[in-house]
Amino acid sequence: MKILVCIKQVPDLESRFKANSAGVWFDETDLAWRMNEYDEYAVEQAVKLREQLGEGSELVVLSIGPDRVVEAMKKALAMGCDRGVHVQDSAAAVKDPAQIAATVVAYARDQHFDVIFTGMQSQDRGSAQVGVLVAAGLDIACATTLVGFSYSDGTITAKRELEGGLKGIVKLKTPALVTCQLGLNVPRYPTLPNIMKAKKKDIAALPIESLLSTPPLAATVSFHPPAKKGGGIVLEGEVGILVDQLLGILKEKTAVLR
Repeated sequence: MKILVCIKQVPDLESRFKANSAGVWFDETDLAWRMNEYDEYAVEQAVKLREQLGEGSELVVLSIGPDRVVEAMKKALAMGCDRGVHVQDSAAAVKDPAQIAATVVAYARDQHFDVIFTGMQSQDRGSAQVGVLVAAGLDIACATTLVGFSYSDGTITAKRELEGGLKGIVKLKTPALVTCQLGLNVPRYPTLPNIMKAKKKDIAALPIESLLSTPPLAATVSFHPPAKKGGGIVLEGEVGILVDQLLGILKEKTAVLR
């Protein structure tokens, strides 16, 4: 069996963000980078399946982006992926979901993967479109927002999280693609021996031009922080005094008590 897991490197959410000079994405200067959280669940589940299947199976990790994404790929390799494919694209941040999906499809079409794992969405753009677009491009079954996964005899049983806390169970024949989210598993921490082994694993480099010929369907025209709102008022003191102050403010500045 051949398994593919797609990952994205995203900035750490604790970073301080500001728009770049073009005003269409954030300035990457001095940002810390990490593997997208939802993709960590995808990698963990892919590795679990690889371990279940044992010899004769192969797990490939793919990522699109500049040279720095190799660090995220190395973590996936240390978690248990067998080899990596780095699609080199210094302008990946401005590609729309259709272009990212088309790139994955162009690589995967002739590879005949049985199962493809992706994260539910990325933490920077959050479109949640790439996984389903890849499945559509490859014309294979797809299940999204997984919180449960099992595989047996060519059939995936997927537990999906639905609205209102409801859960749904679906069965898919392979080849199939699933998108993964919080609650599916607990991603493992790479051990030092596995980190050392990962350094010897192959990461093939492919230029984006060899895979992508799809024009963008959407373009970011503005990237900016939300408008600043007026400051709040902090009241301090005894409860009785605070009540009087609050009532005075509500009468003076709002229509609540009118």
